[in-house]
Amino acid sequence: MTLQEFFAMGGYGFYVWTSYGITLVVLVANILIPIIQRKQFLRQQALKQKR
Repeated sequence: MTLQEFFAMGGYGFYVWTSYGITLVVLVANILIPIIQRKQFLRQQALKQKR
């Protein structure tokens, strides 16, 4: 099996690698979005306490 055959996956490579890519994007988003939202929340709370 060559590397090209591995990536082609019997003709289904496009769908397989696309699904892997989408899954990776969703997993990264599930990690980053809460971190960003927490920073924004803490920043807002600090501004409210200064008032």
